[in-house]
Amino acid sequence: MKNNHRLRRVATAALAASLLVGGLAACSSSGTTANAGAEGASADDIAKALDTETTLTVWGWAPQLEPIVEAFEAKYPKVQVNLENVGTGNAHYTKLQNAVKAGSGAPDVAQIEYNALPQFALSDALVDLKEFGAEDLKDNYTQSTWGSVNLNGGVYALPQDSGPMAMFYRADVFEKHGISIPTTWDEYVEAGKKLHAADPKAYITSDTGDAGFTTSMIWQAGGKPYKLDGSTNVTVDLQDEGAKKWTGTWNQLLKNDLLSPVTSWSDEWYKGLSDGSIATLIIGAWMPANLESGAAGASGQWRVASMPTYEKGAAATAENGGGGDAVLKQSKNKAAAYGFLQFANGPEGSKIHAENGGFPSTTADLESEAFLNSENAYFGGQKINEVLVQASKDVVPGWSYLPFQTYANSIYSDTVGQAYGSKGDLNDGLKAWQDATAKYGQQQGFTVTTK
Repeated sequence: MKNNHRLRRVATAALAASLLVGGLAACSSSGTTANAGAEGASADDIAKALDTETTLTVWGWAPQLEPIVEAFEAKYPKVQVNLENVGTGNAHYTKLQNAVKAGSGAPDVAQIEYNALPQFALSDALVDLKEFGAEDLKDNYTQSTWGSVNLNGGVYALPQDSGPMAMFYRADVFEKHGISIPTTWDEYVEAGKKLHAADPKAYITSDTGDAGFTTSMIWQAGGKPYKLDGSTNVTVDLQDEGAKKWTGTWNQLLKNDLLSPVTSWSDEWYKGLSDGSIATLIIGAWMPANLESGAAGASGQWRVASMPTYEKGAAATAENGGGGDAVLKQSKNKAAAYGFLQFANGPEGSKIHAENGGFPSTTADLESEAFLNSENAYFGGQKINEVLVQASKDVVPGWSYLPFQTYANSIYSDTVGQAYGSKGDLNDGLKAWQDATAKYGQQQGFTVTTK
């Protein structure tokens, strides 16, 4: 999923509109096909399905899926896989949601990001993979990615990739200005002040407001703003201790003009990453390939360090991005579809995924000596995977997303985004986001409690 984050992070009004008739209403739309295919299939049933003339339709955008499908078809020649990229971000989810509501037209398998998975899982659109014994695979994946697919007692996808956060930084910029590499957020703010004072054109990082980044930062700070009790009772608390820790730090950067005003994923942003005017990125482990392709001129200057923390020496990070593959209840080939998931997200597929630039969610790959000891020339020969793998182990447990997170993210710019624009109080923006999110949830039939 390495090159698609620019599009994947954008949630627009088109998606929001499609979800207005989603939510709890979707529970009835998939009922006509819920029992199609093999339910509770054994390993023998799955093997038989993979040895039967079958066609599977897979919706996904990750470039790694193409070589995975090629290898899968070579191993299981009786199964033809039609891999379709129906769009990224809102385009993908809108089409998938429309197929779910219509009761037809959905693929057998769909790639779904962790933050969007609850929307489809809890609206009864996806197969609970426990029917195939998926719960036995728990130890094959990192704690955070397994937690993201294990929802309300069910397993609704197998993890594909992950995005544990780290600090990517320009070693040359810090050295030039004699600034120590920050390990705490207080040190990070001070480094931002020193850098901008030394060079008014340089900034510690860029951030004009992004829902995924905000929730990840609250996650790392120990916040747990979203809770689901059963399938309809939701709590939204964007005023908890973790949320206020983050705004307490980030407000200092925002109000003191220490954040580059450049929009992420723009040409100007890549220029800043290339010339050093953007000195760090707090971002997911999928970022290296994007830097190598988008800021090639800075080769040898970037390094990776652990994410700064609120308490010195207390390692903590969060996930930012990533997703898994799910089987749709509309599929008439569920056993074969699950067989594809096992291959794509098991030892063979995950190896292909990593070799093509993805960051693994599988513990075996993350513990591989070859993976850990790989020296990256772009990062000055640093063994960056050592840092990124440790980050995957330091993800704060217990995080969950809303069952309507895609809609919540789509209204971020109208709430928290306004605070960014006015250089106001981000905490006020979180309050507005909380209220608007709760209102929408109530309109969709959820019982929403706010704090």
